[in-house]
Amino acid sequence: MPLENRAETGQAQEIRRLKEKCGAIILAHYYQPPEIKEIADFVGDSLQLARQAAAVDAKVIAFCGVYFMAESAKILSPEKTVLLPEKNAGCYLADQATGEGVRARKEQIPGCVVITYVNSSAAVKAESDIVCTSANAIQVVESVPEDKPILFVPDRNLGHYVAQQTGRQFHLWDGCCNVHDQLTAADISTARDAHPGAPVMVHPECRSEVIEIADHVSSTGGMLKFAKESHDTSFIIGTEEGMLYSLKQACPDKFFYPAAAQLHCPDMKLTTLEKVEKALLQMEPQIEVDPTVAAKAQVALRRMLEIA
Repeated sequence: MPLENRAETGQAQEIRRLKEKCGAIILAHYYQPPEIKEIADFVGDSLQLARQAAAVDAKVIAFCGVYFMAESAKILSPEKTVLLPEKNAGCYLADQATGEGVRARKEQIPGCVVITYVNSSAAVKAESDIVCTSANAIQVVESVPEDKPILFVPDRNLGHYVAQQTGRQFHLWDGCCNVHDQLTAADISTARDAHPGAPVMVHPECRSEVIEIADHVSSTGGMLKFAKESHDTSFIIGTEEGMLYSLKQACPDKFFYPAAAQLHCPDMKLTTLEKVEKALLQMEPQIEVDPTVAAKAQVALRRMLEIA
């Protein structure tokens, strides 16, 4: 979702000047702070950002997100310089799986197909057959022959949801997003009491108890599409709080309410305008991925992009 550069501060103008000087493009995830999304060339969910990283002509990609996202951009565009303005922006979910662990688990499930959520390290993707995002996980699973067992890594909540939607039997890795997993059915009930009649949209990284009572389940990009097309004017949002800003920007005549107060990812908020400016000025911190690992991970990522 391209955004116009509405930020008119001197710092934002300097970022645009540096971006043009070094031939860079700024990509930002929906969960980033508002001021970062304002200066981004493209704002999207993980699938949209992966497609942009693979297709963009720019020599430099400044990735405003977390580490695994910038890693994926580098894997898909190894010839480009990929900057991560905040090098310590990590992901709790991605840290719950390792390449060695996935390799060992594969050996316990002969003939399995490893489907790995994009929220994972390059080393884990390198041990995978195909990557998915929350936007295309169902299509990815449906591309796998029905006689093949599936090992789904690393999000158990997303895996459980996709298994229910497809009727497939999964071997689930026991990981979760520490933000989405906090949301409870009681939170949804409280939000509905506060905003009667507002449909509840939740992310499939949420617990099954939440998904079962939601009105709409989708990726962040899917939420945006649903809100635009819906005749409803008020919505309860069960995902990271940063999505509220993007929804309000896209649908200024509608109202969006958080499903709970605790849906905050601190790593997504580490990026600042100062760090983006410094990254473009110094061309640091750069993301590098071991070539052997990157080559294997790229196969899994490109398989995903070919499917959905």
